[in-house]
Amino acid sequence: MAKLDHPMKPVLQALREVILATDESVGEHIKWNAPSFLYIGDMAPSDPKAYKRYIIVSNFFKKDCIRLVFPSGGKVSGTEGLLEGDYADGRRLAHFYSLEDVEAKKPALQQFIKSWLTMVEK
Repeated sequence: MAKLDHPMKPVLQALREVILATDESVGEHIKWNAPSFLYIGDMAPSDPKAYKRYIIVSNFFKKDCIRLVFPSGGKVSGTEGLLEGDYADGRRLAHFYSLEDVEAKKPALQQFIKSWLTMVEK
């Protein structure tokens, strides 16, 4: 974050705080040069290339928003108003354009994370 040069950096920082505060089993690391969020608890053995730990990957492609990619977003129901897209691989996206947008979508974002955590194969 210290090196990030993006006009939406404050939005990303707010998103990071919301995501990490949702549950203590959510951790953060860098994937594809961006903060990514994953389940850090114990899991049943699986193929690491299945990326079953990953909850959200941030994306800085656009300069007018922060895009969050939910690799398995299609598996979680009740995501209306938050997740967009219908990709064959099951991923979904959410766009955040301002700090007000983060605040407005915070309940849906946290509900998604909590729902996703109930599906983890522990």
